[in-house]
Amino acid sequence: MSLTIEAPTLQHSALEWAKAHLGVLIGYDSVSSRSNRALIDYAAETLAKLGADITILPNEDGTKANMIARFGPADQPGIVLSGHTDVVPAEEDTWITPPFVADERDGRIYGRGSCDMKGFAACILAKAGVIAKADLKRPVYICFSYDEEVGCLGAPAIARWLAALDVPPELAIIGEPSEMKLITGQKGKIAMRAHVKGTSGHSSFAPDHVNAVEYATRIIATIAERADRYQLEGPFDADFTVPHATMLTTMIKGGVATNVTPDTCSFTFELRSISGMDAEGDMQALLEGIEADVVAKMKAKSPSSGVTWERIFAYPAMGEARGNAAFECYAHLMPEWGGKVSYGSEGGVFETEGNIPSVIVGPGSIKQAHRPNEFVEIDQLEQCLTFIDELTSVLEQPV
Repeated sequence: MSLTIEAPTLQHSALEWAKAHLGVLIGYDSVSSRSNRALIDYAAETLAKLGADITILPNEDGTKANMIARFGPADQPGIVLSGHTDVVPAEEDTWITPPFVADERDGRIYGRGSCDMKGFAACILAKAGVIAKADLKRPVYICFSYDEEVGCLGAPAIARWLAALDVPPELAIIGEPSEMKLITGQKGKIAMRAHVKGTSGHSSFAPDHVNAVEYATRIIATIAERADRYQLEGPFDADFTVPHATMLTTMIKGGVATNVTPDTCSFTFELRSISGMDAEGDMQALLEGIEADVVAKMKAKSPSSGVTWERIFAYPAMGEARGNAAFECYAHLMPEWGGKVSYGSEGGVFETEGNIPSVIVGPGSIKQAHRPNEFVEIDQLEQCLTFIDELTSVLEQPV
């Protein structure tokens, strides 16, 4: 009888550090509606002890903050490693373990934010000691932001701060979950809310009223028609899983009783755009068309009726960085290309606000994000650590 003995698997030397940091980061309940300051303080203190030059950019009331930590010379262009610190809520009752306590089992680490995107941040913190000791010829800017999950609200301040440097960074790597593949495009988004105001009364006199719910449905039908045109007419980019812009209504509320003509209705809708299209122009044209058609009919019946448009948030699409001179400096260490994604990231913000070409490379799968029992594969963390090793080596090479 012969026995087959499997060779032991060697783990990355910094893996236990990454797990430890990830456990701490998951432990911070940094849902977007709450403060991220404790997490930022932890990251800033960790990196400052290693010699990083730290900049804190608080929001207006100081309850939240971005952090920028630089290792290496300030007079050379370098790399941004960017991650957001906020997470989506974890209120589902189907969590097997407490969402804000890291739980390791079956080769995975479970917890809210484990893949989106505290796993990436943990890998950076785990490698910070090595980065600090490296003879960097070009700098690394470690950027942790707030409120990405509710519209990329923190990242613009980081991008503008970096852009104002005497020598800004030349490339940003966004650590959103991409299964450690190279992502070179991300859709932009405009999120809107419509407040439809009609006139009310007993429903038996409905012809005399402006029914806010019914006019809202006409507007929603117009939005759906515009979505159909994107699907039929483009513009198209086959690298996206959904190769065109999308538009849809997402939430609606209106009416008070079965025998009352509703005088109010509100609903939200969104446009997800691909790089190169005029998303703002498209949205403006849509609203003008609705005003000329639907709203004009409402006002003809009652001048006090109408629609108020509320912009909830917006962030730009991330364009193609391949072919850019800065990207080519690092192209040889980039992982397998994984296409373009329809979810949001801060890449478009760095590109638009900071004029910094951006790509996405991060551990974990987006399929595990924003759901109960979120996890990141430990193997993904190891791949990320190796990627940071290779990136650090490149930054040590003479300019």
